[in-house]
Amino acid sequence: MQTWEDVVAAASGLPEVAESTWYRTPALKVAGKGFVRLRSDADGGLVVRCGLDEKEALLSSGDGAFYTTPHYDGYGAILVDLDAVDHDQLVELVTEAWRRTAPKRLLAGRPGDGD
Repeated sequence: MQTWEDVVAAASGLPEVAESTWYRTPALKVAGKGFVRLRSDADGGLVVRCGLDEKEALLSSGDGAFYTTPHYDGYGAILVDLDAVDHDQLVELVTEAWRRTAPKRLLAGRPGDGD
């Protein structure tokens, strides 16, 4: 079982990550742009930015940790069940969401980032 504190810890080594709010829920942002946020207690789950192809692959994997709702149809975000997601998967998702959102100046020189 993962917690919001685990999400924050997964992003702690990434440049210019700030804890904030997004839609009135706890969020992580880079350069003022959100890349991960908790949904409300009533809704549950974690919203993580991703590519549509990655979203489709995660949903097709059959892993119950990943899901979506009609609200997120056509949008590059996957919903993650923190009670079911593996820690290493969570770290990878948070890191990839940061990469998708961070400005190019932050990506330069990072392994696997930039051109």
